[in-house]
Amino acid sequence: MSEALRKLLSQSGPQPVITPHVGVLTLHFQLYGCEDLKAKRKVFTALRAVWGKEADLAVAETADQDALDCATWTIAALGTSSQQITQRLDQVEKAIEERVDAAILDIHREIL
Repeated sequence: MSEALRKLLSQSGPQPVITPHVGVLTLHFQLYGCEDLKAKRKVFTALRAVWGKEADLAVAETADQDALDCATWTIAALGTSSQQITQRLDQVEKAIEERVDAAILDIHREIL
């Protein structure tokens, strides 16, 4: 162990604490014209492909997996402040409305 690391470890005093904030956005969609689950999954390809690869987001279909006329998706966002989370979820919600071809029936948002 280097001398510099020993000094850092031996220092007493308040340690910095980073408290992450989590935001959860749940969207309930109404679908029309889906004849099978494959067609339903195709509607949400952009949702998973675009936002599922973002480092600060987690995306999952959380309900109505076997229903052909509706879907419920949840996006969880992680950040350092509730304001940052709110802004991020606003961006995601707007982009989903523009890119996903399904009517949004209900939106629920929660900051933890």
